[in-house]
Amino acid sequence: MDIVAIKEEIKQRIDLEDDPMVLDTIKDLLNHPPIDPVLQAKLVSRALKAEEDFKAGRFYTREEVIKRTDKFLNK
Repeated sequence: MDIVAIKEEIKQRIDLEDDPMVLDTIKDLLNHPPIDPVLQAKLVSRALKAEEDFKAGRFYTREEVIKRTDKFLNK
């Protein structure tokens, strides 16, 4: 879908929307300044590393998190 088609679809859906909360959310989204490129690069890098860790099995189960937290809190 090209840019023109996307814009047209968004405009049509906005015209049909009656929920003020949805419209306010769209307005906030469009008025929000773009993210700093350096911050974006760091966030993307962290997300990609987290995905690699997950695929490689480098994560804690819920039970392990509870056990580690209890130990940290001296329970």
